[in-house]
Amino acid sequence: MSLEKLGRYEITGMLGRGAMGIVYKARDPLIERMVAIKTISYAGLTSAEIEDFEQRFFREAKSAGRLNHPNIVTIYDVGHSDELAYIAMEYLSGCSLRTLLDSGVVLPYDRIVEIAAAIADGLGFAHANGVVHRDIKPANIMVLEDGAVKIADFGIAQLSGGALTMVGTALGSPKYMSPEQVLGNKADGRSDVFSLGAVVYEMLTGRAPFSGEDLNAILYQVLNSHPLPPSSHNPGIPKAFDRIVERALSKKSEERYQEAAKMAADLRSCPLVELGHLPASEALSADGHVGDQTVLIKRHDSPEEASRAKGFRGKHYLVPVVALVMLAGFGGYFLSAKAPAPQASLPTASSLADEVWQVQKGNETEAQPSATGERAAAAEAFSEFTAGSDLSADQLRFIELIIEHLTANGTMP
Repeated sequence: MSLEKLGRYEITGMLGRGAMGIVYKARDPLIERMVAIKTISYAGLTSAEIEDFEQRFFREAKSAGRLNHPNIVTIYDVGHSDELAYIAMEYLSGCSLRTLLDSGVVLPYDRIVEIAAAIADGLGFAHANGVVHRDIKPANIMVLEDGAVKIADFGIAQLSGGALTMVGTALGSPKYMSPEQVLGNKADGRSDVFSLGAVVYEMLTGRAPFSGEDLNAILYQVLNSHPLPPSSHNPGIPKAFDRIVERALSKKSEERYQEAAKMAADLRSCPLVELGHLPASEALSADGHVGDQTVLIKRHDSPEEASRAKGFRGKHYLVPVVALVMLAGFGGYFLSAKAPAPQASLPTASSLADEVWQVQKGNETEAQPSATGERAAAAEAFSEFTAGSDLSADQLRFIELIIEHLTANGTMP
């Protein structure tokens, strides 16, 4: 059965479907104007969780609704109906930056500066008013028919993130998330700066700075990889962009632009030399849109939770992670670390990699009973490796994230 009304709003059609709900086009009969309504479902929550959700929802919507800026989509109203909370916002004629990039259009450098600086202006205003977006990406940037640029979903990620942290999750789009968001740490304005840096990189080169075949590969890159300068993909890209993007994408938040306004100023002062541009349609990497969607990444909000989860995982889930770590480039490190003498029953890196590949690709072939002893031996050996190694906290946290993601999605054996 199709939805006909939400509060006083008369639904006229569906504009799209996102990770958190459906976006509708609707008519406000009181003011006689068209609006866009984004819905967030809280079906499945307990009464206590719904009460907490609604308190957070209206508090955060109130903060986001105060943002009156030409580069931010205006929020008109909030409400709830049955098992849906909704936000009514201005209806815009245009398309998302995601749609624009996917069309293969070649954006001139001065237009890239206009779009990026406008986003930075909107972010700077929001940050000054204590609001962090947390999910800046091409799909959340609207490019209007008159050329204006507006940030959509302002406050939505924070609203949903606030509600969903009740079950210990972080929200964001992996390709554009900052390292601190991936690690489940607090996001501030500098997290949005990082995400904007990733968007600028993609506008310049036609590819995201962090990509991969699956979520685990993307998360690893966000935490550890330093993308090549944009000009390495196309010599015609002005070098000034390299410096701006490098600073915005710094792994440490204190090394990024501390204010979005400063990034906007640097963008506008960029010397532009039109020497050609690689079309986005030709440069788009093979992974397509893996990591574009807003997803939930499970995290632990307390040392006690992490300790309990670690103890649970230790006996059953470490073997695929050992292989993933080896495949990710840690294998040489582990082999050089102090470790017990090899045992005949211990699986090789190759056999472990094959097992992980089968699990990840959905291979239905069941493991042989004899593998049980091998898994136990590998888990014990991996525990000794990590205990005696010099792995950083970020590297260990990345391993935990892989386990949590695979476990949450039911892809562990």
